[in-house]
Amino acid sequence: MNTLETTKSTIIATGEATGILPARNTSLKPITVIGTEAIREGFDSLCLKQALNSREAPGVTELVLNPDAHAGYGAPVGCVMVSPTHIYPGPVGVDIKCSMSLLQTNVRKDEIDDKSVRRALINAICERTPTGAGKDQRSVKNGRDISAELGRKICIEGASEEVCEALGIPFEWASRCEDSYHLGHDRTRDALERRFEKLCEKNQFEERFPKKARQLGTYGGGNHFGEAEVVEIDKTPEAQRAAEVFGLKHDYVAFLSHCGSRGLGHDLAANQFKVLEKMFDEWGIPYPANDKKLVYAPLGTQEAKDYLDDMAIGSNFATVNHLLINALVLEAFQEVLPGTEGKLVYFISHNIARHEKVGEKFQWVHRKGATRAFPAGHFALKNTPFSETGHPILLPGNPRDGSVVMAALPGAEKSCYSVNHGAGRQMGRKAAFRNLDQKEVDAGMNEADILFNGRSYPRDEAPDAYKDFKEVLESVEKAELAHKVAHLHARFVIKDASKADD
Repeated sequence: MNTLETTKSTIIATGEATGILPARNTSLKPITVIGTEAIREGFDSLCLKQALNSREAPGVTELVLNPDAHAGYGAPVGCVMVSPTHIYPGPVGVDIKCSMSLLQTNVRKDEIDDKSVRRALINAICERTPTGAGKDQRSVKNGRDISAELGRKICIEGASEEVCEALGIPFEWASRCEDSYHLGHDRTRDALERRFEKLCEKNQFEERFPKKARQLGTYGGGNHFGEAEVVEIDKTPEAQRAAEVFGLKHDYVAFLSHCGSRGLGHDLAANQFKVLEKMFDEWGIPYPANDKKLVYAPLGTQEAKDYLDDMAIGSNFATVNHLLINALVLEAFQEVLPGTEGKLVYFISHNIARHEKVGEKFQWVHRKGATRAFPAGHFALKNTPFSETGHPILLPGNPRDGSVVMAALPGAEKSCYSVNHGAGRQMGRKAAFRNLDQKEVDAGMNEADILFNGRSYPRDEAPDAYKDFKEVLESVEKAELAHKVAHLHARFVIKDASKADD
């Protein structure tokens, strides 16, 4: 029996779509595994090794492996890691607050049947929201003018009314965000102001920031995208009720976006890894499992305070980035289809650490490629529109198989109120380029009548580079974590073939 088989044999099924992976230290609570048998058998050895390493890292009380999990940066992408005492940059990732958002329009599905209309929409959107690593608002015809001063305000305030007004973002959209703003380590905005000024004492940050600020309203590269969808609401009474609360419209066009904090978030995260690695080396602290990507900071230390402040700054940037993208997309639709109206359904993150109640106490829940899933009746949803339905969960699949909107069920408690953030890769980027044929990839998009803003759809982002989305969704539903509210069918895609940001 090889090493891979030995590792996989330790996953013990506890249900049709649940299992446990015992920690090497048997005194620790086992890792919770979400996935059907097919999904469990598909986890690669490095992913499972990273899960075991992460479970045994200092202060970790819970670890969840979602069905989309695959090898990542220290901890697997698609995992949830919980600690009341330590903060970990790795299980947040280098694209701080990478997120999903969904804009519902009043455009009927037949209004975009004509390819020329879809092509005009693609062009209008691309004239406002550039894609690709390093691209900013100055690289497009109808971009926004974003000064360094406004960028600083965004980093500190998030989607405040003043920020939204300055960028032409409807302020009511802020109420449809998982978090419309973030505060510093001491729950104040002052902490972020002080931290931003401290960062600016480093010339490299101050010199680079104006260009980073101009990346607001842009997608970046790799797996980030914008996608026009036709909404198909499920016929169950639960789905119908939730769809009405969410603001979804059956057989109408919605727009799904995936991106994060762009170059700013990357710079903040990369600097944090350097700082913490230096601390570990100077103090002779052993790295968990000898993996530098699992560096941490004990809560209460200056290092932890600085990381929490940097994460909040990057998260505020990511929030406004999404809201601005949606405002620009709506503007593009209005140019091509006058009279278009749009409302934000929801904005939700999947690369972040949040202070949430797990069990009987509040702990830091690190979601790396994992999405929050609070069901109806959860105390955190009190006084929100979603208290009786659960909040929207936005799960991208792939253009061919579509994406879904879901709502959590009480069973999500078993996964620390989390679900997967998408399908998850089954093939690395280099492997996708080796194994997938470009003509077949493009033919598949043409056969599905899905347009793309480039000449050829990037092979490393092709549907077959990802796990079977139907099997992933079946895992979520059979584990009773969430139920489907609507299916989203892609009509055109906007993305770039550059290296992924997260």
